[in-house]
Amino acid sequence: MASKYQLKDNSFYYEGTDIPKNKFDIRNSELIHEIEKELIEDAYNIFYEELTEKTLFDENYFISLHKRTFESLYEWAGAYRDFNMAKGESRFCQGSFVESSSKKIFEELKNDNYLKDYENKSKQEFAKKIAYYKCEINALHPFYELNGRITRMFFDMIVAYNGYRFIDYSTVTPKQYIDCAIECVQYADESGFEKIIFNGLNKLNL
Repeated sequence: MASKYQLKDNSFYYEGTDIPKNKFDIRNSELIHEIEKELIEDAYNIFYEELTEKTLFDENYFISLHKRTFESLYEWAGAYRDFNMAKGESRFCQGSFVESSSKKIFEELKNDNYLKDYENKSKQEFAKKIAYYKCEINALHPFYELNGRITRMFFDMIVAYNGYRFIDYSTVTPKQYIDCAIECVQYADESGFEKIIFNGLNKLNL
């Protein structure tokens, strides 16, 4: 299978595959995806248990999600890309602007108090804010790989902090989700994600 991204330098993947070079030289697609899935599941448990009143959902936290989740498998875990990347017709933030653009997004998130005070606000307002920042980070696409799963986990920790269950995407088809991601990147339209997130937000029954 060819790489799913268009990169200027494809030496990041094993030749002719979409498998990133890894510490164990694993070249089996099913195996590498299974390992990634297990690492994500473990990370969810760890980061959820670590949530406290002092947790700041800032850039360092976002980067740490990626690094701590995947550093056992990939040398580049937690590292921002510095090259251009596209997927289909969607062109993500230029590599040379990833760091500065990330700083702007997380500065805005800081001004929103990292969305830490939405437990008693309307679900519609919360969904709208999450959709906005989710689209911003999706367009940024800062890491070499595994951006989507880390971005999901990031916002799942934010909603958990606010007394919600992790966002439920089970009623959304992969195509519907991808279409919303494309609308974000190409048209800066987060309305599709807002609807998905609103429908997937459910309060914890304590």
